[in-house]
Amino acid sequence: MGALTETEPGERAAREPPSDTYWLTRFLFLRLLGFIYLVAFIALARQVLPLMGTHGLLPADAFLERVREARGGGIAGFLTVPTLFWWGISDRLLQTLAGVGVGLSLLLFLGFANVPLLAALWFLYMSFVHVGQLFYGYGWEILLLETGFLAIFLAPLLRPWPFPAALPTPRPVVWLLRWLVFRLMLGAGLIKIRGDTCWRDLTCMFYHYETQPLPNPLSWYLHHLPGWIHRGEVLFNHFAELLVPWFVFAPARFRRLAGAVLVVFQIALILSGNLSFLNWLTITVCICCFDDGALLPLAPPPLRERVAALRNATTLPGARRVAVGILVAVVAFLSLNPVMNMLSPGQVMNTSFEPFELVNTYGAFGSIGRQRYEVILQGTYDATPGPEARWLDYEFPCKPGDVNRRPCVIAPYQPRLDWQIWFAAMSDIGSEPWLVHLVYKLLTNDQAVLSLLAQSPFRQGPPRWIRAELYLYEFTRPGEPTRAWWKRTLVSEYLPPLARDDPRLRAYIAGQGWR
Repeated sequence: MGALTETEPGERAAREPPSDTYWLTRFLFLRLLGFIYLVAFIALARQVLPLMGTHGLLPADAFLERVREARGGGIAGFLTVPTLFWWGISDRLLQTLAGVGVGLSLLLFLGFANVPLLAALWFLYMSFVHVGQLFYGYGWEILLLETGFLAIFLAPLLRPWPFPAALPTPRPVVWLLRWLVFRLMLGAGLIKIRGDTCWRDLTCMFYHYETQPLPNPLSWYLHHLPGWIHRGEVLFNHFAELLVPWFVFAPARFRRLAGAVLVVFQIALILSGNLSFLNWLTITVCICCFDDGALLPLAPPPLRERVAALRNATTLPGARRVAVGILVAVVAFLSLNPVMNMLSPGQVMNTSFEPFELVNTYGAFGSIGRQRYEVILQGTYDATPGPEARWLDYEFPCKPGDVNRRPCVIAPYQPRLDWQIWFAAMSDIGSEPWLVHLVYKLLTNDQAVLSLLAQSPFRQGPPRWIRAELYLYEFTRPGEPTRAWWKRTLVSEYLPPLARDDPRLRAYIAGQGWR
């Protein structure tokens, strides 16, 4: 009996899932990161030429030439805009490297990961983001770059197997990922409290589902929930973004609970609208809140056995310890500006303070629109663009247009032109020169740009005239005698009718340096 009693604690410890190892954490994190990279590069491969190709809406080669004129080429240019396209840029190269990114992402998603693979993905995606200009100026781009850079230090140097026996997951890198979760969530919470009164009086969700960039079908139903539920949603948002992040540094039980709350919060956001891959990537980063003790009970038996065989491998090689130590020091130093920004009453969101965007500041929906405006592009074959002309609407893959069309479900994929037109509706044509270029491309029947549309109403060739009208869009109400999802009201003219041979249009295009 005495001998049996003495062995029971050891046997029990062997059966209990470890709370201080991260084999499954790394495995799951890298697979999810591979999925995000895959979605991002597929979207890039499909949209890169019409957006930033030689004849795209915002050509990348012309952008780099402007940087060269302002800052010079060589090292100076690279340190201003870090991208491999300084060494050459063409449409074929843009397409080829986007395809390479798809292939490398697929390898990561399937379970192969090493330092060269992750470094190549990070540098390749950074190269596209830095020449994507307006169309790649979103917060999730720098979030993916920061996450992807940290991931390099999780993987083995060369052998790309999912469970490298000689390399346990470096705990300092896990802590750096938790630091990223903290900045990401707290930054989003602070910018809301500071940025818009509706976050303070709990009314933002009265408007958000209708006015967000790309609603989905569930957004219509959520918009019509009772007001007390909307106020509760805002309170939960503040709880998840302002309070929960502090617990990602807590002992295991509280940290796991914090991670679970954050994942549930992100799933709710995924269900409520099309926010690109932002919420999917946030879930990926939140995996760092869970250790093997939390994940092993959910894993299939083969994974449990594999992790059990690796439990005693806890020592990092000396070279890796040095590399991780340098990483910690660099991140600590580069965190000074993001922290000062979060503490500042003039906080800005989704900003980097150095060209490689290694440590950034984040935020989302610092202000909420109370009404939804849409820029609707219309064309006509008629000789004169008067009120008697027959105008037909251009339809986009996801942005609201036809009031009878069901809102799309497209996330984590992002139709970038749709997003940018949502921003344009909050501005005027003088601030959106790319939109004039879009009109010119449609007038010239540019097939690359037409591929970004859901469909063109002009099957017999380009229209003679194109204009842009600004409409107020509102969700229809339950019980209304209509099957439409939206109702719209004309507000004003956004862009007057333009023809391809209009001298004003040609002069504008030439003045912008576009081909």
